Parts: sequence; structure tokens; C-alpha cells
Amino acid sequence: MRWILAVGAVLVASTIAGPASPRTVNINKRYVEEQNGINYNVFEHASTSSKMSFVKNSGICETTSGVNQYSGYITVGEDMNMWFWFFEARNNPQEAPLVAYFDGGPGTASEYALFTQHGPCHFVNNETTPSLNPYSFNDYANMLYVDQPIGAGFSYGNTTAVNSTKTAAPYVWILLQAFYDNFPEYENRDFGLWTESYGGHYGPEFVKYILDQNTAISRGDLQGQEICVVALGINNGWFDAKIQEKADIDYAYDNPYRQIINESFHAELLSRYDTNCTPALDQCAATDTSEDCFAAWNSYMQEIEYPILAAMKETATTVYPGDIREPTTRPPSTYVAYLQRPDIQKALGAKVNYTDSLGAGDFIRDGDDPRSFMSELSTIVQAGIPVVSYAGDADYVCNWLGTLRVADEIQWPGQKRFANQTLEPYTLDGMQKGTFKSLDNLIFMRIFEAGHNVPFYQPEVSLQIFEQTMKTGGVIPT
Repeated sequence: MRWILAVGAVLVASTIAGPASPRTVNINKRYVEEQNGINYNVFEHASTSSKMSFVKNSGICETTSGVNQYSGYITVGEDMNMWFWFFEARNNPQEAPLVAYFDGGPGTASEYALFTQHGPCHFVNNETTPSLNPYSFNDYANMLYVDQPIGAGFSYGNTTAVNSTKTAAPYVWILLQAFYDNFPEYENRDFGLWTESYGGHYGPEFVKYILDQNTAISRGDLQGQEICVVALGINNGWFDAKIQEKADIDYAYDNPYRQIINESFHAELLSRYDTNCTPALDQCAATDTSEDCFAAWNSYMQEIEYPILAAMKETATTVYPGDIREPTTRPPSTYVAYLQRPDIQKALGAKVNYTDSLGAGDFIRDGDDPRSFMSELSTIVQAGIPVVSYAGDADYVCNWLGTLRVADEIQWPGQKRFANQTLEPYTLDGMQKGTFKSLDNLIFMRIFEAGHNVPFYQPEVSLQIFEQTMKTGGVIPT
């Protein structure tokens, strides 16, 4: 989810212990600790000074026989308790890859995707308790859902340390390091990072940070576990405001479902973009200051986004930018009340009430929204890591036209050939579900009849895309 409305990076080196001297030995500790009637398995991770506290097999959500789950916290910094919820793969968990999922927002809890899109359970027909989801991503992979930044979902503590994408990345790496050392059976598995919406910021930055840490570890400059990244998946991502704001204007004028603005207003908005937004975005890119980047965000909100949203209200009975069709459809919020039940929280080991969204305020004030992550995305593609950007074509927020233009602008040796490719049909069991193009390790997909959160609208094809990408053989129509 992306909301429509530079603090210095954390130095991981300051939190990671160096090689042990002859007089110093870093020792991990494991024990069971009782708190408020809940028995937590505790793992103190010496090298990152972090601490995991979790419960095993709560019986919540994943009820498939023999499939283990773990839920709880990893303390990644001073008073920074990041919530995780891990589900084993339903099939062959001993060899299945590990995938970490981060929702967008910024500040949206990953339970949003877990319960409405690709988690082991979902709510059907407004029921008050969930049932098994046959198209869960853990049907194929071991899934690690994470609530970040602190304050989202069940995460709690210091909410001021992370106010941008770049300040979030080191804490994500610490979480993964502690997870690997507590569950060493996953250390050498293929690893994928999947995300959506504002994840167009998160995904490229988090994976780029992991790759940089891998390099430091291999050089001997850093102690830690190298992470074998084999895929980055992003659903309707927000990567680059300069590219995607202009695409918003074009999509509002010409899309597969309904015209939101007329020709004259389209021309007027393009003029506003060129005259007011482009200089502000260029200034943000040049200085990277919070002041200039906040001004850039304010510019395109005032000049483009608010007028288009107003036009939506004039041309539709209900307005949801994530699905411009009429009648509009959006993921249900039934899971929120479920997760706020004291008995559910106790079973999971949650220590605070559930907050579905922290809100984007700190990120907006820091100017994070208009910052481009094209450079990070390009680095990942250049490294040969499979990247799939897939988008529901009924979404305005991070629409398929903008994400296609982003994919075409990625800097890598195959750029011109990729940009010149035409989109071909993508099928599921012979039925066309969208179009796609791919070259080497870069894939772009447009999914028909889907809004902002593609796995909610098209769960079966989303699982197929997920499996094919994680197998690193490329997406193949079936």
C-alpha cells in the first residue's frame, strides 16, 4: 500500500561486534522466558546485540497439519522491537526457499498482505474468523512476514529512529542476521524479498543493502551471514516520482476502464508537471535534503494528485484509487478486529495492540516519497538477480503504465533491447491473465482485472508468478 497524501543512515558497523579478541568471546544464549502468562523462546544474538522472543505453533492462521509457524519479536536496536511472523512451506519446507515480505505504506503492517492477499489464511465473505488460503505463497516457500518500521502492526518501541527507506535498511539486515543464526537450517537457502507499492522504495534499497553487506562479509570487513538473494518481487511499486507522476496524468486520461480526466485537463496537468513539478523534483535529486524533497512531494500533490482525486469523485459513485473500476473492489479489513482480540494476541505472543498502519507522516516530512530508487534497482538488475515488477491494470496509485516506464528506464546492458520489446500474452492454464516481457533477469508484467494489491484480485496467477520467479527460470505462460 502506498499513501497518497536525510536523517543519517544507521551505521551497522557500530552495532555489529568485530572479531573476538583473545579475551572476549561472543556467545549466543537460548532460554525460555515467561511474560504475562506467555512462554517465549528467547535467543540472544551476540554479534548484532539483538534478541528474539517468540512463540511456536500458535494455531493462528496456518492450520495445515505439520506446518510449523513462529511469531514474536526481534529487538533490532535500542527499544526497537520488530514483529515477525514466520510460516513454514506447506510443501518440502526442508528445501524450499526463504522469502521475506515487507508491506508498503510507508508504515503498513505486513498482516495487511498476509490476511488479504497471499498469507496462509484469509477472510471469506466477511466472516469473523479466517480460513485456509489455497493460494498462499507458503504453499511453495518458507514465508517471513515483517512489520516495519517500528509502530506498524505489532512492532513497538522507538518510532523515531526510522523515518526513511535508507534508515530502515540496516535494521532489516539485523533482523535477517538474527533469524538466520536462530534458525540455521535456512542459512544457505535461496532468499527472495517481496513487497508492494511503497516497496518500490523498500525492495531496491533493502536488497542493495544486503548485497553491500555480503560484499563486506566476503572481504572480511564484517562478521555475518551472507544472504543468497535470488529474486526481488514488487507488486505495483512506487519507484520514481518523476517517471510515475507523469504516468499518473496519462493513465487518468487513457486507461482500460474509464476516463478520469478529459483531453484539455490532461494537457493542463502535463503543463503543471513540466512547469512546477519537474524543477522541484530535480532540486530534490540534486540536494537530497528533507526540505527540498518535501517541497517536491508537496508540488506534485497539489498540482497533480489532489486534482485527479477530485476528478475521480466527480466521475464515480465510490472512489478508491487502488481500483478505478465500477463497482470498485478493495481488500476487506476484517482481519484488523481479529488481530485486536486479546486472545489472538496472547496466542501469537504479541505485546501491544495491533495497529494496521503507522501512517506516512515521518517519511513524508523527511521527503522520502519523491526520492528515486532507480539507481538501486539498476544495481540489482546489473548484478543478475531476477527482478519481477508486476502491476494490476485497474490501479491508479502505482499504475501499470508508470511501472512499465520505470522498467524500461532501468540502467543495465539490456536496457534498449528490453525497452523495445512488445508485451506478450501471459496465460494461466491457457487463459490469458495479462501481458509481459522479459529479458535475461528482468521481467515486467501487466495483470488484467486487478487493482493495487494483485494477489487479492488474481490470487492464482499471483502464486504462479511467485513460484516461477523464485525458481529463477523466468516467467512462462502455462
